[in-house]
This record gives sequence, structure tokens and C-alpha cells, in this order.
Amino acid sequence: MPFLLLTVLCACAAAGPKSGPQAAPRRLRYEVVKVYPHDPAAYTQGLLWRDGSLYESTGQWGQSSLRRVDLETGKVLQKSDLDARLFGEGLALLGDKLYQLTWESGLGFVYDRATFRRLSSFSYATEGWGLAVLGTDLVMSDGSSVLSVRDPETFAELRRIRVEDDRGPVVYLNELETIDGRIYANIYQTDRVVIINPESGRVEADVDFRGLLPASDRRPNTDVLNGIAWDAKAQRLFVTGKNWPRLYQVRLIPAAR
Repeated sequence: MPFLLLTVLCACAAAGPKSGPQAAPRRLRYEVVKVYPHDPAAYTQGLLWRDGSLYESTGQWGQSSLRRVDLETGKVLQKSDLDARLFGEGLALLGDKLYQLTWESGLGFVYDRATFRRLSSFSYATEGWGLAVLGTDLVMSDGSSVLSVRDPETFAELRRIRVEDDRGPVVYLNELETIDGRIYANIYQTDRVVIINPESGRVEADVDFRGLLPASDRRPNTDVLNGIAWDAKAQRLFVTGKNWPRLYQVRLIPAAR
């Protein structure tokens, strides 16, 4: 998101009371496995991997798009631009359909993955931030501490997940990815990614990505860490940021005490 102006949803609206004290999340750090080029003009909002390609949703007024990108070169292979009045946000792929959110418009779109042909649209009564697949449903963030699980056919809200760590609600949940049954979420305006149990909403691990993009690669428009993609077949984890010139394959390991 470009600004920190949002309304944090009331925690009481979320599902499921927590029982017992919350354990502190495991602290993780990263190791860089490989570095790839990334379009520095791409204000990354959603990122995912499928069948040899990266799919990316980019933001900013008049610059928002849906893209298919070659990992090795960073070249944009396929692109569909959004109307200049829309600000692109999270992206998810379920079956052969891509689902893309927009920020303040309360409007999302469904595309055919192969052709990028727009199939339909859907609406929601909150801001659109991140989006991922959770089982046979979709899970959405809106910048608060609450994730909403959505029906992929109607986009109706099915349930809510209140996300907490040992210090309380975790806000600014942004770009999402589901990996091995857990939800990975960028925390907007930080170098953190949290790993969430979708049944309890508890943060089980916290990843510190400070220092990932070196100062030598930063420019005036370089923005925050955002973008998580998972290659399930090859067990590869990718991360990048808004207007970053690099995309990283990383490995997560326990942090030194």
C-alpha cells in the first residue's frame, strides 16, 4: 500500500477466541540462494509462481497491471493494464483463474490464466491488499489484523481469521502466500514476514528480512519489501519488493539467539 491511512478492523469482529497465553513466534532469518532481475518499475502488490512463470500484480495509479514474467530475465512475457482509475493489489491463482484485487475501489477481477481475458468482476466492502489461495477458498488481507476467507465463486466472506502474536493483534498484513498449510504475510512498511496458522490465527514464526536489498541497489523510488511466491514443485521461495531491481530466492533458517 502507498500510504498508512486505513481503518483497522475491530478484533471482536474476527472469529474464534484464543485460549491460554500466546507463545512468542519462532525467529527466523534468511539465506540468499539465488538473485534474479526484477523490473524496477514494477510496484509489486501480488506475486505467485506457477508452471515455470511468475505472475505479478503491480500498483500505482495509471501504472497498475497484471503480468506474466520470466524468472531468469525479468522480462514481461504477457501483460494486461488496469484502468488508470484503479490501483492494482493482491493476486491469487485458483485452478485456471487469476483473481486480482484493487485497493480503494472495492472491485476485483477474474482472468483466464492462459489468455489474461477478463472473465468477471467481484466486489468487497473493504480495502483490497493481499490475496492467496487457502484450500479451495481465497484468503484476503485489508491492512488490518483480520484476514477474511472468501468463496471464489461469489467472493462472499466465509469466515475471519484474527491474527495475533504474543504482543497482541498483528496489523498491516499485506501480500499473502500459502505454503504447506500456513499463510505467509508481508507486514507493510517493515522488513518482516510472519507465518500464520490459519486455524488459530496465531503467528508461529517471524522472519527478519533486513538487509536483503543492498543500499547500492536502492534508488529514490525504491519502496518496501513486498511479494512472496512459492514454487511447490521445486520447493523454492521467492521474495521481492516494490520497485526493486532484484528478486531473491531465499531459504529460511532459525535465527541465532
